[in-house]
Amino acid sequence: MAESSAGWPKIARRIRVPLGFGFAVLYLWLAHPTWSFIGFGAIAIVPGLLIRGLASGHVRKNEALATTGPYAYTRNPLYLGSLLIGVGFAIAARSWWIGLALTLMLFAIYVPVIHGEEKFLREKFPEFEEYARNVPRMFPKFTAYARAEQGSGGFSLELYRKHREYNALMGALLILAALIAKKELLKQ
Repeated sequence: MAESSAGWPKIARRIRVPLGFGFAVLYLWLAHPTWSFIGFGAIAIVPGLLIRGLASGHVRKNEALATTGPYAYTRNPLYLGSLLIGVGFAIAARSWWIGLALTLMLFAIYVPVIHGEEKFLREKFPEFEEYARNVPRMFPKFTAYARAEQGSGGFSLELYRKHREYNALMGALLILAALIAKKELLKQ
């Protein structure tokens, strides 16, 4: 997506990935995983990865307004998936500090990024206003957007690969492996 706004949303957009890597180090240091908490965390992590994967296979960034697949239920399925993954990893880590840090990151980084992206979408796609009136920003509704373009095709593995969404899966597996290793080292 093009950089379309100045100020904090633009900065937040640029630092979110490097900040995430830094947070991963802090996360592993603060985590106190157990098998049961890793299992409970996976209950949120797996659907989060599936939502992100499906969304990435439906979005043609900067080319067309995505309104099919998960986008027919929520305007931000990628961020919803990330939120679920974050909640799952906070549970798996068994640390209130991690939950607090994730909440702060959500409000300080992702809320401004979402607002900046919506500003861009309003400028680029005139149909965004109607879409925004009918589809919730984050938490999905149970019925699909009535005007979702049925002819635009379904999930595209090519788009999934183009957006490198497999990195989310690989990252999640690495963090889970690190949690399991830490759990085994600590013998909790």
